[in-house]
Amino acid sequence: MQVVIDILENELIEKYPDVLGILLRDQTTQKNIFWATDNYEHFGDSYRFNCEIFPELITGEKGNVIMPRVHKDKILQLSRSKEMAEVFTPSWICNAQNNLVDNSWFGKDGVFNKEILLKNGTKSWKTTKEKIVFPVSKTWLDYVRDTRLEISCGEAPYLVSRYDTTTGEIIQIENRIGILDRKLRVVNENLDSINEWFEAVETAYKSTYGFEWQGDSLLLAREALLITFIENFNQKFETEPPLNYIQNIAEIISWNIWQMDGLKGVIPNSCKDKTIEIPDFFETRTEIRKCKGCETQNIKSHNGIYCNIMDWDIEKPIKFISLLEK
Repeated sequence: MQVVIDILENELIEKYPDVLGILLRDQTTQKNIFWATDNYEHFGDSYRFNCEIFPELITGEKGNVIMPRVHKDKILQLSRSKEMAEVFTPSWICNAQNNLVDNSWFGKDGVFNKEILLKNGTKSWKTTKEKIVFPVSKTWLDYVRDTRLEISCGEAPYLVSRYDTTTGEIIQIENRIGILDRKLRVVNENLDSINEWFEAVETAYKSTYGFEWQGDSLLLAREALLITFIENFNQKFETEPPLNYIQNIAEIISWNIWQMDGLKGVIPNSCKDKTIEIPDFFETRTEIRKCKGCETQNIKSHNGIYCNIMDWDIEKPIKFISLLEK
């Protein structure tokens, strides 16, 4: 498989039936994820802020509607940065921060790569070639199972690093630095049976989470995680993964990478003012009650739709904010 930055929705529909539909699903509302941005409304009424994203809106002649930030118009990039604080992080910074987490987990530095300064003054990394060695008290499966979350994930550069989101530079599989990339490297180094490999990869995906406000970035993140699976399978076994494998991974992604207002724990813009009719002696009066959570900034008191994620240990959905009590 040729590694390309922009994952074309037309190709997803053609090669992998039903997969795009799964990637567009919002598991909380059982509808589709929605645009949550005004950037596309010039395409028509179906592209307004609150409209769901359907396959027909981004395929066919509209197959290039959604594209990575690095391919977007520079003016649009600046606008999104200003309005939604959309900032995309260079891969070397993602790597350095992911390294800090792994340094703590392993109890030593430089497990997956060494951070380096190039002659031109830019920062990068040099991948370690040796098989990853684990502490005496931990196993490679412990690492694969370890739960990790990228908040406000955008195109998810901390999870998968198929390309540098600021330059568009392709990163080869063996040099990727994302949280999920590292888990997949560990699986690749320890298993050769397809069935055992896939079971461990499912575990890696089930323990990797991220949320995002804007629907287009969310879809790009979900697509990136899916194509990362296909690319790793292809490189490991020199063939395309079975369709049911791809659909299973897409289903996990649709739960674990979800659309949310990270400050409120709800579907973006789902908090509403409510009109209450109050009976009086002589007449019924109306009263507008604002969302208590929005007024008090109490994340547990919103009247919006609280987001569900899957607790894979019990195979049941739970509210994301319930994790704040743990």
